[in-house]
Amino acid sequence: MITVRRSWILYATLLVVFWGVWGAFSNLPTSLYGYPNEMVYVIWAFTMLIPAYFALRGNRFDRRPVAAVYGLLAGLTGAGGQLLLFQALSNGPAYLIFPLVSLSPVITVLMAVALLRERIQRLAVIGAVAALAAIVLFSISGGDGEADVTGPWLPLAIVICVAWGAQAFFMRKGALLGINDGTIFGWMTISGLLLIPVALVMMGGLPSGAPWQAPALTAVTQVLNAAGALFLVMALSRGKAAVVAPITNALAPVLTIVLSLAVYQTLPSVYGAIGIVLALAGSTLMVYSDEKRNDDASVSNADAVAPSPDAAQP
Repeated sequence: MITVRRSWILYATLLVVFWGVWGAFSNLPTSLYGYPNEMVYVIWAFTMLIPAYFALRGNRFDRRPVAAVYGLLAGLTGAGGQLLLFQALSNGPAYLIFPLVSLSPVITVLMAVALLRERIQRLAVIGAVAALAAIVLFSISGGDGEADVTGPWLPLAIVICVAWGAQAFFMRKGALLGINDGTIFGWMTISGLLLIPVALVMMGGLPSGAPWQAPALTAVTQVLNAAGALFLVMALSRGKAAVVAPITNALAPVLTIVLSLAVYQTLPSVYGAIGIVLALAGSTLMVYSDEKRNDDASVSNADAVAPSPDAAQP
């Protein structure tokens, strides 16, 4: 029987499964039925209402202007990244895109160093070097095994990485200002809905003649995406971020890679394989270093406010 204290393991496992499966099959509506990427985004935006309901239930929605500013910044960078992600998946391999996107903690840490004057740890430096090496390897033509995967997906994946790294920074800044998770998630959902007109303009209007299987399959895959976000919130509320965060940044892309390679029966080149390993390792090191720094800061603050034994004596 899973205790409340250990229940984060269940939610983290569900997160890995849902996001891993979603990553591997999210491009099927486009590849099978030619369903526009913009319509995939539209359906995803509406599925976000499901986890938003659970995220806001029991939480007070912060109505301060500063909460709206950072909520919208986090939401628009996240939703904008999603809009580009569906485009990238339509012409690139998921087993390369998701490891590259998982490097977003590099951007978060660099922004924290530049804007919040936070110090970067040695593990974070190693992770950043591994991340840069992975990007270089992904940019090298794969030759025989990957001749069909070079194209516009690489710059799109890099932009998504930057957007989601910035999103995490805005979420961190919002937390420092006392904005609760439910409010941030609510603004993320609102932001996703606000970008629906942008997607429709990009698409040139609603599509016609699409078989019913296309939106149905899109809804199923994007519910996996939205539910994964809900499981992330539930896991983080029950377990240590230093444990949960590396799982979200490493294990979910690993499952996506394994499923993609198995289902589509394609193998990356030597450069691509090394890039995948470096991307996952770099992401994990960056997240672990970041969370370790936060834990050390919390311990230092606790020691600073704790009364000394001598002070308790008369």
